[in-house]
Amino acid sequence: MQTLTAVLGTLFFFPFLFLTGPACAQKSDWRNFANGTPIYENGYIDQPYVVVLPDKTWLCVFTTGSMHEGEMGQHVVASRSVNQGASWSEPVAIEPASGPAASWVMPYQTDYGRVYAFYIYNGEEVTTLNGNPIRNDMLGWYCYKYSDDGGKTWSKRYRLPIRKTSVDRGNDWRGEVQIMWGIGKPISYAGGMLFAFTKLGKYMLDKGEGWFVWSDNIATEREVEKVHWKLLPEGEEGLRNPAFGSVQEEQNVVPLNNGDLYSMYRTRTGYAVDAYSRDGGKSWSLPQIARYADGRKIKNPRACPRIWKCGNGKYLLWYHHHSGDDFSDRNPAWIAGGIEKDGRIHWSQPEIFIYGTDLSYETGRYSYPDLIEQEGKYWVTTTNKASGKLIPVEEALLEGLWSQLEPAAAAELPAPIPDFTKQIHSGQGMVQLEVNDSFRRRPLVDAGNTVGGFTLEMDLMFSSLNPGQVLLDMREENGDGILVETAGYRQVRLSLMAGEKKSSWTSDPGKLTIGTPHRLSFLVDNGPKVIQVLLDGVLGDGGESRQYGWTRYEPDLGAIYLPERWTINSGPVRQVKIYNKSLSVSEVMRAQSQE
Repeated sequence: MQTLTAVLGTLFFFPFLFLTGPACAQKSDWRNFANGTPIYENGYIDQPYVVVLPDKTWLCVFTTGSMHEGEMGQHVVASRSVNQGASWSEPVAIEPASGPAASWVMPYQTDYGRVYAFYIYNGEEVTTLNGNPIRNDMLGWYCYKYSDDGGKTWSKRYRLPIRKTSVDRGNDWRGEVQIMWGIGKPISYAGGMLFAFTKLGKYMLDKGEGWFVWSDNIATEREVEKVHWKLLPEGEEGLRNPAFGSVQEEQNVVPLNNGDLYSMYRTRTGYAVDAYSRDGGKSWSLPQIARYADGRKIKNPRACPRIWKCGNGKYLLWYHHHSGDDFSDRNPAWIAGGIEKDGRIHWSQPEIFIYGTDLSYETGRYSYPDLIEQEGKYWVTTTNKASGKLIPVEEALLEGLWSQLEPAAAAELPAPIPDFTKQIHSGQGMVQLEVNDSFRRRPLVDAGNTVGGFTLEMDLMFSSLNPGQVLLDMREENGDGILVETAGYRQVRLSLMAGEKKSSWTSDPGKLTIGTPHRLSFLVDNGPKVIQVLLDGVLGDGGESRQYGWTRYEPDLGAIYLPERWTINSGPVRQVKIYNKSLSVSEVMRAQSQE
């Protein structure tokens, strides 16, 4: 029988993705916010949204100010790039910092190249409520300007006719002042334009509901006074479900391939919510908790779940993959792919999309993104409220998401470390395997780096699920290393240990069963320092029992190496695979489907 030492000796013919030092020549992680190209930095910058002009210049509009969000001087501006975001022009004011608050600007480009900018403008300069000073950047009018020279200059200001509805008449000003804002980008639809926004029935950020501005002729009509405007849905009630409480806001919308509309928005329930319109936005289905293709609920805190339709007719969803109920924990941002079947969007399991090493509330949260698609390439813009960044997206990540949902062309998969589990024979008990000494000095985890990581896959069959059963022991004599054991309520725990530091995470509670074959995959991603778990191809999300299905490990954990000897429990463990990178969720699923 071939020895493990001999098998691992063949590894020297493979490139090591987890080498450290100059020899590894590792690329920086494109998902890291710090590696993005700056668009603009200021005390506050939000919602950097881009349109690609006919001459391929990029025009980005955003909300900014020298102070914090909602403070004096907040206004809307435009910046241009002629080199696909490598550099940006000095911003041009759409509304000046010296005027009333102007915020939440969204661009729309007509068929003939004019660009409209829609934004909230506190035209009556309402700055108090019941005699007390208030934040005032969501009050007033919905306004717009347009540019016929690619954003270099802008027209005079126009006001949209936003009719008053029940939610307005019930607000703190009895409808004399409207409270509203928008976070999406207008879409081309049915020969015209549609955008979503939120009205509030109580200051500040309560009694929210979704509304839509529709124009049937803006795409072609050059005389502004002749552009038609209509507020949808028809009637007095906006898009909301009373069962989901007061917070129902930040609606955005995409057109479906079949001509219908789809909207998604945030709540405080811990889940994103969606709805469909089958009549052009005149009426909507009762919003429901959004779900993955497998029927599980899509967790999302009080953060923007941003949806896009791509040029290939498929969809993307930016969100935050946990069930918090406030504004925190927007790092990482996650991405799911969607395909349309029978008039509904089916969402894939997600991948980590954008992350940062800054975990602070002030500058370590990423949201309000936009997607740019040009000549088969993708970019995403996002902000931490102080810096707007442009980030090129690896197309393979998106293709992997869509491939979870429909047949796709075969893609090359990473190879695991050459298989050594042929030496595991069921029923031998604890089996000790020796590892080549030179090979073991290469770290699987090196928290001092921002790239790399590993994936550990195990085929398991349990006769008992009592906690504390060691399944795989990769610890050195000093205790540093990796330990996998049963824990909690029908769970398996992975522990990473180095010196005084230890980080652990478990599979979701109650999912393992006795006498059933299971495939368990731990994805240890050294960029965001995140551990994810897939059980039988299903990514853990915490279920109903916990907020997260993933965790961060200690950023100063240090390096973890393969030990000289491993111990494997040959009772429940039937096979072990180790990859010298953190596989994507899509890669794990594809590898299992091809076995």
